[in-house]
Amino acid sequence: MSPSIDLRLLRYFIAVAEEGHLTKAAERIGIQQPPLSQQIRVLERELGVTLFNRLPRGMELTDSGAALLTDARALLAQLDTTVASVRRIAQGKMGRIAVGFTESASLHPFVHSVIRAFRADAPDVAMTVEESNTNELIEALRGKRLDLAFVRSPVGDSGGLTIETMLEEDMVAALPIDHPLVDGGKRKSIALHALAEESFIMTRRPNGPGLYDTIIAACHAAGFSPQVIQEARKNLSTLSLVAAGVGVTVIPASMTRVNAEGVVYLKLTGAPDLKAPLHLAYRTGSISGAARLMREEALKLSAGRKRQSTSVLKGPSRIQDNSRKRSIPS
Repeated sequence: MSPSIDLRLLRYFIAVAEEGHLTKAAERIGIQQPPLSQQIRVLERELGVTLFNRLPRGMELTDSGAALLTDARALLAQLDTTVASVRRIAQGKMGRIAVGFTESASLHPFVHSVIRAFRADAPDVAMTVEESNTNELIEALRGKRLDLAFVRSPVGDSGGLTIETMLEEDMVAALPIDHPLVDGGKRKSIALHALAEESFIMTRRPNGPGLYDTIIAACHAAGFSPQVIQEARKNLSTLSLVAAGVGVTVIPASMTRVNAEGVVYLKLTGAPDLKAPLHLAYRTGSISGAARLMREEALKLSAGRKRQSTSVLKGPSRIQDNSRKRSIPS
């Protein structure tokens, strides 16, 4: 078949073949009978064959016409499927998406909710996820290995990227369960300056420079420099060290979902600037349909959280969330 054949002619041909009558086919298509008859003759000239036997009361397919009908139906059905797929990809309902998040971001119920809402809207999108530190996630975005990333730290060089703040949450102190400041479980909160003489365990700064610097700055504002005796690669590792009695740490409140045996979480007072932000990062101007849809879900949920203004903590060691807790060895 010549590639110059207008697909519209094939649709006209199918209508005439199925109706067996020019007038009925013209009514079905929504054009006049004479132009339709003319278009069928154009198609026959393009193909160099006779597609219909003209009868006194209708149109009858020739053998060539019958052969064309089968292939034309298949061709147009495939075209319709392709068009629908392309549109679903543009809408973010098909295709692929790669999402990254930092360790602490992965534990926040907001991220879980965004992914859950996205999966409900786009179940046919293939999703891959990656957990890493902020610097590595940003490089993966720039290298087009990721489409979106939930990060904690501010991004120094954000050229080519859009960074949107989804929320800010309080940070809490994590102490060994037998620590004197816990007061046998009676204490529910503690002033940051009360930790001035404590040994601090921190996540390595290259892995989370934003939170690291925020904690140090808050301690300075409270009148002391924290004695950092141990640094760990991940927040979960710092909690294991706290459980072992090595020292204390400060973490985002959402991480109280971790059921770390031997660790008590206390709300911090006297540190109004001690907040843990959660950002959504993506490439400016080249966001895919699926990434756009996930961003829309994130913005919708973020706006909902701001309207509700609910408290993150419920008691000293739990947040108001019924999600399954994650355990780590003490």
